[in-house]
Amino acid sequence: MLLLRRVVGDSMLPALAADRLVVARRTRRSRPGDVVIVRHDGLEKIKRVAQVSDGQVFVLGDNPGHSTDSRSFGWLPQSAVVAKVVWPKTRVQG
Repeated sequence: MLLLRRVVGDSMLPALAADRLVVARRTRRSRPGDVVIVRHDGLEKIKRVAQVSDGQVFVLGDNPGHSTDSRSFGWLPQSAVVAKVVWPKTRVQG
């Protein structure tokens, strides 16, 4: 199943600007470098997977100064991953 979502805020700059539409495919699996939609505190957030370990994911925004991510709330269970962004294609920064 495909999902259509709009980016909110600047946490994923420069890869994804605020108000950008993204298409995502439902999945619970992810690997480092994937841009995913996660559910945290009742909200969906678009972040990049930094690490996967023992059924958990550590997610980061591409724009650290404007991102609330795993540096603030810690590791998330893999089940928090709702979908993987498949369009637009984003590449790992760095």
